[in-house]
Amino acid sequence: MNLVGQPAPDFTLPSSTGQDITLSSYRGQQHVVLVFYPLDFSPVCSMQLPEYSGSQDEFTEAGAAVLGINRDSVYTHRAWAAEYGIEVPLLADMRLDVARQYGVAIDERGISSRAVFLIDKGGVVRFQHTEEQTGQYTVRPETVLAKLREL
Repeated sequence: MNLVGQPAPDFTLPSSTGQDITLSSYRGQQHVVLVFYPLDFSPVCSMQLPEYSGSQDEFTEAGAAVLGINRDSVYTHRAWAAEYGIEVPLLADMRLDVARQYGVAIDERGISSRAVFLIDKGGVVRFQHTEEQTGQYTVRPETVLAKLREL
């Protein structure tokens, strides 16, 4: 499913920050980088999300908020964030409803694909990438930051 050029599907999910986060609340104010990942505490995810979190200042300077999304609970997100120093909000899509909206749910495995979506301030998807396999991690923060600077 290619969403580039389309309005980003809106959603509201509970987050590791203790607040519900609604995608459309960023509209007109910030770009949003959605980082879908399979599972907290898994090897590749435990490299990916800390890298995105460690680049948070650069994303903020570029006018973007980073949001991690997967099927784990907010309680698991909080424990994982504390252990790995992850400061970006982690959203709990426990039924994979949002992953399905973005075409990245792997229902037979109960997880989402590893995928990145860049949504502009107007709420339109401007970049998306889904890894062929969940163990791959090819779209690093610097790639997304370069795409942000093109907006």
